[in-house]
Amino acid sequence: MNIHYISEENSVLNHFLGQIREVTIQKDSMRFRSNMERIGEIMAYEISKKLTYTNIAITTPLGIKNTSKIENKIVLCSILRAGLTLHQGFLNYFDDAENGFVSAYRNHYNSDENFEILVEYQAVPNMNDKTLLLVDPMLATGQSLVAVLNKILALHQPKEIHIAVVIAAPEGIKYVKENVPKNCHLWVATLDEKLNEKNYIIPGLGDAGDLAYGNKL
Repeated sequence: MNIHYISEENSVLNHFLGQIREVTIQKDSMRFRSNMERIGEIMAYEISKKLTYTNIAITTPLGIKNTSKIENKIVLCSILRAGLTLHQGFLNYFDDAENGFVSAYRNHYNSDENFEILVEYQAVPNMNDKTLLLVDPMLATGQSLVAVLNKILALHQPKEIHIAVVIAAPEGIKYVKENVPKNCHLWVATLDEKLNEKNYIIPGLGDAGDLAYGNKL
């Protein structure tokens, strides 16, 4: 698996990453959603550098200009519900992409720290021979992301797979690396220290879905 750590070089990305973590700022859910969307735009730009381009000639009001356009047929897929704001940021840049949505959540079947990942809903287009961009804000254990990808790959054969996460834990990266096809690209906006005993990312930011859309039952 090819891993790309985007925040290693200082840019405006680090500015927005700081804001989505800061407890006094993240109380403003509209600002949190906006910042997550902007992070998606930045990540989309970085991923665009690895896509395939075709040379074309376009007509301007004053002449002809040789340029290039993206050749990839992109399917943008996010994991509900936390992935929606990040999804919009990617869609702002890959505006002709097809879109897919999959639900995945931790089911604490014994009401304790033990859980299983349930993938219960998916609305996705045909992904065969296309470029899949699978986006999710948080990569903690990596189990939900792998479960969603396995669900997709059971029915589809993408030509390329790019996974984009905002905040990742080393444990999650290790799990994903061991359980996804070797030709996948994993894009990480920033790497955190570890998981705690409840498998939450430290220092992390809390629950991205709750911060964006309000607390759930």
